[in-house]
Amino acid sequence: MNLRLSTGPVSDISELGRRHRLVILATCCLSLFIVGIDTSGVNVALPSISSDLGASSSQLQWVIDAYTLVLASLLMLGGSLGDRLGRKKIFQIGLTVFGVGSILCSLAVSPEMLIAARMLQAVGGAMLNPVAMSIITNTFTDPKERARAIGMWGAAIGVSMALGPLVGGALVAGVGWEAIFWLNVPICVAAIVLTRIFVPESKAPHPRRPDPAGQLLILVFLATLTYGIIEGRTLGWDSGIVVGSFVVAGLALVGLVVVESRRREPLLDLRFFRSAPFTSSVVSAVVAFSAMGGFLFLNTLYLQQARGLTPFEAGLMTLPMAAANAVFAPISGRLVADRGARTPMVLAGVSVLISGLMLMQVGNDTSMWFLGVAYLFLGIGMGLVNAPITNAAVSGMPRSQAGVASAIASTSRQVGTSLGVAVFGALAFATLDGPVESGLATASQPVWLLMAICGAIMVVVGFVATGRWAAHTAERTRERIMADTGRHRSTEVKLPAR
Repeated sequence: MNLRLSTGPVSDISELGRRHRLVILATCCLSLFIVGIDTSGVNVALPSISSDLGASSSQLQWVIDAYTLVLASLLMLGGSLGDRLGRKKIFQIGLTVFGVGSILCSLAVSPEMLIAARMLQAVGGAMLNPVAMSIITNTFTDPKERARAIGMWGAAIGVSMALGPLVGGALVAGVGWEAIFWLNVPICVAAIVLTRIFVPESKAPHPRRPDPAGQLLILVFLATLTYGIIEGRTLGWDSGIVVGSFVVAGLALVGLVVVESRRREPLLDLRFFRSAPFTSSVVSAVVAFSAMGGFLFLNTLYLQQARGLTPFEAGLMTLPMAAANAVFAPISGRLVADRGARTPMVLAGVSVLISGLMLMQVGNDTSMWFLGVAYLFLGIGMGLVNAPITNAAVSGMPRSQAGVASAIASTSRQVGTSLGVAVFGALAFATLDGPVESGLATASQPVWLLMAICGAIMVVVGFVATGRWAAHTAERTRERIMADTGRHRSTEVKLPAR
C-alpha cells in the first residue's frame, strides 16, 4: 500500500499515491458526514426536544437555524483561514470544536442552552466543509479524477443528509435525543487521528487578506433576515422589531456589496459571480437546499405529530430518500465527469418538482406507499444535485482560490437550509388552523407548491448555465481573476533594506 506519510507542507501533491489520496478523500468525507447527519438528524428529534425541554415552535426552528446560520456565516472565513494558516491545522481545530459543541448539546437542560451549544458546533463545522473541499481539489488535480472525487464528496453530503432522519430516529427511540450528539464524538476523534497521520499540510500560495468588515456584514445580513422570517408570525409582521430586522438585513446586503467591491481581496469576491456556472451553483444550492431543509423540518412534525409515528418509524419512512440519495450521488459525479453538469442538474430539478407536486396531495390518511414514492423522488433530486453544484463552483476558478470558491458553494447550501426552515416553517404555521395534529397536512400544501417551484428553477438554471455562453463567461472570469492577481502582486515591491 503506497502511503507516503507527511506532517509538513507538500510541494508536489502528485507525489502522493492513489491509495493515499483516497484515504485523504475518505477522511474529508467523514468530516462532512457528521456535519450533514447532524443537520438533518436533529430534525427527527424535534418533538422529543420540545417535550423534554419545553421548546416552542419558534425555538425548534432556532435549534436548526442557529446552527445553519452560524455555519453559513463563517464558512468563507473558515476557507480563507485554511488557505492562510494551513488546511490541516484548521481542519483539526474544527473537528475538536465540533466535538466539544456536540458534548455540550447533549448536556443541554433548556432550549436556550441547546441553541447556544448548536452555535458552538457550527463554529467548528465552519472549519470543516470548505477546508476539506480545498484539500480535495488540491489533492486530485486531474479534472476527471477530481470530478469523481467531488462526486464522492457529493455522495457524502447527500447520504449524510438523507440518513440523518433514519439514524436520528433510531437513536432517539432507543436512547434519547442526546444520543444524536454523542454519535459525533467518536467520529470526530477518528477523523482527527486520520488527519494527523495521512493528510499533508498545505496552504494557498498567496492567501487572501482578512476581511472583518465583510465577515460582520454577512453575519448581520443572514441573522436579521432569518430572525425576521421566523419571529414574524409570533411578534407580528408589522411589529417594529420584525420590520427593523428586514431593514437592517437590506442595509447589510447593500453595505456588503459596496464594501466587497472596493476591497482588493474581499471575503466574498463579487468577480466570481461573473461566471455563469459559478452563479448557477450558488442559485441551485440555495434553491435545492431550501427545499430539503424545509422538507426535513416539516416532514418530521407531520410524521410524528399528525400521523403518530415513533421517531424510529418516522426516520424509517425516509429510507427511500436515503437509498436514492446514496445511489444517485456517485452516478451524478460520473455524469459530471463524462457529460457535464446539465444532465444531472436538469434531472435533479425534475425530480424535486415531481416530489413537490406529489406532496401537495398529502393528507392525514395518505398511503405510506405514496409518501415513500414522493420521498424517493426527492432523494433522487438531492443525490443528483450536489456534484454539479460543487464542480461548477471550483472547476472554473484558479486553484489558489479553491478554498474561497468551495466555501461560497458550501455557504449557499447552508443559507438554503436556513431559509428553507425559516420560510417553509413560517408559511406552514401562518396558515395552520387548529392543532398541529389535525391541521399541519393542509397548512403545508402551499409549502409543497413552493418546493415544486424550487424544482422548476433548478431545471431552468441547469439549461441556462451549461451552454457555450456560460462556459465563455467562466473562462473570462478565470482570466480576469488571474490577471488582476498578477497585477496586484507586481505592485507589491519591497523597499531596499537600509
